[in-house]
Parts: sequence; C-alpha cells; structure tokens
Amino acid sequence: MKILNLGSLNIDKIYQVEHFVEPKETIKAAAYEELCGGKGLNQSIALAKAGAEVYHAGCIGQDGGMLVNILEEYGVKTDYLRHSTKPSGHAVIQVNGEGQNNIIICGGSNDDVTEAYIEEVLADFSREDMILLQNEISNVDFAIRKARERGMKIVVNPSPVNKALETYGLESVDFFILNEVEGKYLSGKESDRPEDIMEGLKEKFPQAAFVLTLGENGAYYFDAKSCVYQKSYDVEAVDTTGAGDTFSGYFLAGLVQGRGIEENLRSASMAAALAVSRHGAAPSIPALQEVNEILEKERRL
Repeated sequence: MKILNLGSLNIDKIYQVEHFVEPKETIKAAAYEELCGGKGLNQSIALAKAGAEVYHAGCIGQDGGMLVNILEEYGVKTDYLRHSTKPSGHAVIQVNGEGQNNIIICGGSNDDVTEAYIEEVLADFSREDMILLQNEISNVDFAIRKARERGMKIVVNPSPVNKALETYGLESVDFFILNEVEGKYLSGKESDRPEDIMEGLKEKFPQAAFVLTLGENGAYYFDAKSCVYQKSYDVEAVDTTGAGDTFSGYFLAGLVQGRGIEENLRSASMAAALAVSRHGAAPSIPALQEVNEILEKERRL
C-alpha cells in the first residue's frame, strides 16, 4: 500500500519566549531559528522515519528548497511537489519556558493546491492506496471526493478546525486522527469529557475509526465496536510542536505495516514523547530504531 500525503509544507519561524505575548505587549525573544514544518511535512517525515513508503504532494514557493531537501533526506518521495509563484507557507511559533507553543499559520503556496493538480496526482493512485489529508491546504473537500471515487482509504487529521470543515464530505473518511479540541468540534458535543466526545464522533461518523489524542492524558483508539486506551509516557517537555504529527505518522505507518492496535498505540505514544523532549518539529521526530529500543527496554523492566 502506498501512502499519499497531500499536505502542507511550511517554514517554521520559531521564537523562544519567557511567556506568550499578550495584547498590546511587546516582548523580546530569547532565541530565534527557522526550521522546516507544516503538518503535512511533519507527518510525511514521521511516516518515513517509522518505515512507511510515503509520497508527498503539495506546493512550495521559490524559497522552498530546504523543504524539498529535508523530505528527501528522510526518504520521502517528492516527485509530486509543485512550485508556486507565492512564497512557501510559513508559521510563526512562540515556545514558552514550559515547552508549550502557540502558532500563527500563513498559507502561502499551500493555498495554491488546485483541483487540476489534485486530479493529476491522484491519477497515479488506486484503491490499494491511502491518502492522508490535513486542513492546511486548499481544496481538501475536492481531494476527499476524488479519492473516494478512486476507492482509496481516506485518513483525515482535521487541523486546524474551522468553518470550512463543516462543508467537507467527511462521511467519506475512513479514519480520523484528532486531538480533544478537534474531536469536540467535530462531535458537536459541549462536554470536554473524552467519553462524550468519542460517543459524539461515533454517532456522526459510524463507519469510521478514530484516534483521539489527549496530550499528557494519553490517547484512545476507537470505532463502532472497540475502544483501546494508551497512557502517555512521562518526559520533560521542551517543545510540543509537532508531537501530534509524530503520533499520527507513527500510528499510520503501523496500520500499513499490520501492527496490532495496542502495539501501534505504544509505538506512536513513545515517538510523540521523544519528540516533545526535543526542540523543533521535523528535527525532533525520532527514528523507528530508537523508539523500538526504548520500548524493548521498557518491556524488560
């Protein structure tokens, strides 16, 4: 099974700050760096590091050479990337002293993913393949519709949540990977309880399977017939940017590789824990060998 990730590619502009800037406040950053990111790029790298065969499709600007280089460095296939006249998408990220972040995204070339381009890419994929989508590019709804016509397995990470999501044909989605904010939004539930969110999601999308990530409170896999919980691993958080993308990539790679749900949740949770203990998004994603070695040591204890 080939995995096509039709997703965003961003240049992350990261500011280390003592605290998040408040309205009308000006603060000085303790440090600044530029790294490759975007939910799409992060998830492709996580998939590749977890051993999956992944093709990345999306649009970059003339400033996007570093984005192509890092994808190829980790073994992501970049044949379907296209250049745009717009600058590459970017994110402005504040990371505070506790390792928490807040993010502003500028779409840039990510907004140049056209219907014609999507059809051109999908022509090389079939019902044997999987498409992964986030909500950081244009024409996500069109991609869902066309992937369903081709019989592909459709996975959606509905981030960031916005009104546009409500217009997508999400009833065609086979698998959702989402956090509690995204889960609450899509479920239509007012409650913050994971149990209520899960019930609401199953009611709205009875044919789908889900992973609901809860940060330090662990993660659930669930579908109409089963529910499996995985606790999080206790680490000192340095930077939570990209943790969810690391989890998503590792979990999907495990699905394709035929791992059981419980083993898959453990692997994805450990990978995400290692990612938050390091700075950056894509650079913080661990290799599969490292994750497996740590899990093996844990089993022996």
